[in-house]
Amino acid sequence: MTIGSIRTPPWARIPYDIYSDPSIYEREQERIFWGRSWNYVGLEAEIPRHGDFKRTAVGDRPVVLARDKDGSIGVFENRCAHRGVAFCYRTHGNAKALQCPYHQWTYDLRGNLIGIPFRKGFQGQGGLPDDFDPAEHSLTKLSVTTRNGVIFASYADGMEPIEAYLGEILPWFDRMFDGRELRVLGYWRQRIECNWKLIIENIRDPYHATLLHVFLVSFGLNRADQPGRVVFDSHGRHYAAMNERLDRDASAEAKREMKSIMDLQLEGPKLLDVIREFPGRETLVMQTIWPNIILQQQSNALAIRQVITTGDPGGFDFHWTVFGYATDDEAMTQRRLRLANLMGPSGLVSIDDTEVVELTQKGTGPFSEAQGVIEMGGLTTGDEDHVITEGPLRAFHKYYREVMGL
Repeated sequence: MTIGSIRTPPWARIPYDIYSDPSIYEREQERIFWGRSWNYVGLEAEIPRHGDFKRTAVGDRPVVLARDKDGSIGVFENRCAHRGVAFCYRTHGNAKALQCPYHQWTYDLRGNLIGIPFRKGFQGQGGLPDDFDPAEHSLTKLSVTTRNGVIFASYADGMEPIEAYLGEILPWFDRMFDGRELRVLGYWRQRIECNWKLIIENIRDPYHATLLHVFLVSFGLNRADQPGRVVFDSHGRHYAAMNERLDRDASAEAKREMKSIMDLQLEGPKLLDVIREFPGRETLVMQTIWPNIILQQQSNALAIRQVITTGDPGGFDFHWTVFGYATDDEAMTQRRLRLANLMGPSGLVSIDDTEVVELTQKGTGPFSEAQGVIEMGGLTTGDEDHVITEGPLRAFHKYYREVMGL
């Protein structure tokens, strides 16, 4: 396949079977989520005290993160070493130890087995063999690292430091997580009926934002005629897109292309009461960190969006954590909460994305032999100083193919 004299690289096409083929989905679990990746699992602010725990997942596998009495953080599988029971069924909590409800095998907050009822039997009968070693029956533990209050876990041994993993995207990560103590403001949970990659692709598609989102373009929060750019790490696996809001009307030329612009008025104008709080001129920065999170800074609205796969190539759970900083005053907290309504499962902007990614699943599913075209902006896969591009999608699929061995 060629375009003029230039051979089209395979990552400029998206084979539709990657959204629905169960064998591809299984390979993704092994090579991506359980492979050499740092997966986001939570915030230190969610488990601030000794004994605090949170239930989450790495790919399809349920895990628990917990803070031990020395302040250290452990991440281990939510699977009892005895009979495989998912013993932790509370989303958050505090406990001195974690106990399986079935046979009450008990684990400390590092995942070590510390208690077994009737281990020595009763009245000389039953019990486990004398050579049974509890140390050999701990919960499966993951590697753990943190960066400025954000917790990551990996099934792989010998992972590079998180700073090296983030690479060139590190300054943008640190812009949001700059060492200030974080404060969780709330959560959303939603089920989206499409393949997990489609929501990652959606954020890595700056081309659509100025066309699909009526609210963004009508109120000037994100338009193609505003200064914007996209940047990547050296692998293309992590990404950031940004733009600068300008208080000016769109040009006639821009309006001809952006037919979503409407003459709208807000009944509650405080919704767009925003202030600049971050370094630089960017007012919107959206990031994807391989493989499972989206970082959102839309004006003063901050959130982490976590992908939780559930064994189904055609659906996943999307967990939103809305946050601010412990140093925020009440006015800033209320501002963040108001602006949060732009996003979220039923937000004025993100609801558009949920609809179109589900429509994409419906459209691609019956045509697994077909493929999508991602050539907007050429065939580049590197940084660009504009947003009329599908370069971030090409970079994603280039790295995805490498990891998957496709």
